[in-house]
Amino acid sequence: MRLEDYWGVGPKTAALLREELGEQRAIEAIESVDSRTLAEAGLSRGRATRILRRAAGGEGLDLLATRDSRSVYRDLVALIEEYAVTESAADRVRVLTPLANREAIADRLAETMTAVESWRALDEDTREAVLDAFDDHAGAGEVDAAETALALLDAGVSEGVFAPLAELDRDALADATRALRALGHGSDAEASGTGRRVARGADDELDSLRDALGRAEDMRADADAVLEAVREEARDASEFRGALRRHVVREADVDDAIVQAALPDDATAADTFVMESLRALVAELRERVDEREREVRERLERDLEAGREAVDTAVAAVDDVALDVSLARFAVAFDLREPELTEGETETTLAVEGARNLDLVAADVDVQPVDYGLGPHTLDIDAPTEDRVAVLTGANSGGKTTLLETLAGVALLAHMGLPVPAERAQVTVVDRLVFHRRHASFNAGVLESTLRSVVPPVTQEGRTLLLVDEFEAITEPGSAADLLHGLLTLAVERGALGVFVTHLAEDLEPLPTPARTDGIFAEGLTTDLELEVDYQPRFGTLGRSTPEFIVSRLVAEAGDPVERQGFETLAAAVGQQAVQRTLADAEWSEGAE
Repeated sequence: MRLEDYWGVGPKTAALLREELGEQRAIEAIESVDSRTLAEAGLSRGRATRILRRAAGGEGLDLLATRDSRSVYRDLVALIEEYAVTESAADRVRVLTPLANREAIADRLAETMTAVESWRALDEDTREAVLDAFDDHAGAGEVDAAETALALLDAGVSEGVFAPLAELDRDALADATRALRALGHGSDAEASGTGRRVARGADDELDSLRDALGRAEDMRADADAVLEAVREEARDASEFRGALRRHVVREADVDDAIVQAALPDDATAADTFVMESLRALVAELRERVDEREREVRERLERDLEAGREAVDTAVAAVDDVALDVSLARFAVAFDLREPELTEGETETTLAVEGARNLDLVAADVDVQPVDYGLGPHTLDIDAPTEDRVAVLTGANSGGKTTLLETLAGVALLAHMGLPVPAERAQVTVVDRLVFHRRHASFNAGVLESTLRSVVPPVTQEGRTLLLVDEFEAITEPGSAADLLHGLLTLAVERGALGVFVTHLAEDLEPLPTPARTDGIFAEGLTTDLELEVDYQPRFGTLGRSTPEFIVSRLVAEAGDPVERQGFETLAAAVGQQAVQRTLADAEWSEGAE
């Protein structure tokens, strides 16, 4: 396979990767989903991610049938990435894609739930120790991975997702890891250029000899100072040899026998004698350093060979554990639950019980869990089981769009093989998610582009989930009702699941069968004159936008008499009695408090 055979790798990108990495290494980076290597070769992180997503799960990306579907997917991935424990895990999170078949989804879901259960079983101290293990050895090399594995073993994790680590030969791994670090395979050693030398700390004797060699070289570089010091110590020429020996032993901290062997036998001038002695001492120490380094290297290489299998296993295990722990932290942080994957040979289902919107939870907003369902399900909720399509109506700012986003998030996470933000969820694997947000543009171009993005996926073979928000916002009301009714009919005829948010529900009657109308209701104003909404849809009921609540708030907040009179005119238009009742209820609630 050539580089150009991969999606997104054109001639220029292929040429760059060949120049920086070589053909084989570049292919290995793509196949192993190694975005860091591609980025270091010169690709932007975004482009590297797009290439790797296609390489890792190209078919699954076909689920994202619209721009808004892709936007929800990117937002979910970005949220999960915040819980990554390593850069490598973050890279792998970024290339997680929806999966193309039920078996692959079930496999990933089972693995993720094992990780979630493993993480939930740990106490806070052990969780902290696990995170420290990843944080303290955050490099990308095999030494960092091996040291992370050792630190995780020290943290006492050995079950569930951590089980592969418990199977490691710890002693062999520890010896091999020390050998790798000592032989310059660590990221620090490579960065500092120590390369093939045995690193400090690997052997005390070698370190001592190197230190002595360094001091001896310093003395040789300043031989005149040595000569002067020895002359001051020696009372006459007969004591010069002994004085030099004692000075070198003391200042260089070298064994006396080594210094004695380095002193010349022939008598020469004092300065020549000092220089030749120091030169011989440096040569002797360098020889001893080289010999000891060879011995230490041979021992380290034996340790590395004996532990190579343990190191390779640790590297693979740590990468997998890092991803699993990252996904588990995300799931636990949002109390996500395992969805039930329905078979759906003839019917398609999306049903949730106690579902929450992740964006709101992440923003620390007080969220009202909601129930909703399309298609046959067995959840303990009131949603009918025979309807596949629903028209969702109700108050402005009533949570209709939030419900669509919640359903899209549940569907996408389930298709990615991940737990979902609901107490229970039943999801049938679909081929396409057609999500369309409300766009405040009113022209023929927007209408055409929207129809081109929404209609073709519904007409294709396979299952489609349609989530459409205020379709009427892109064209005039009369035409919008006709087009929306046509889209509802198309969804029913093609067996799609669909939720359509609209304010034109009454203009859509009669709805095609099986389709229903659901409603979200505003219940009044709080004492702070905020709209009070029951976000749980009422099934088979037309929701009301309740403009009297909005007008009541405007009347109550108007400080200028003329301005208030204007809003009271509006109150008369929407029903003065309803407005007055709303204001009275708000005042009564405030008094009751």
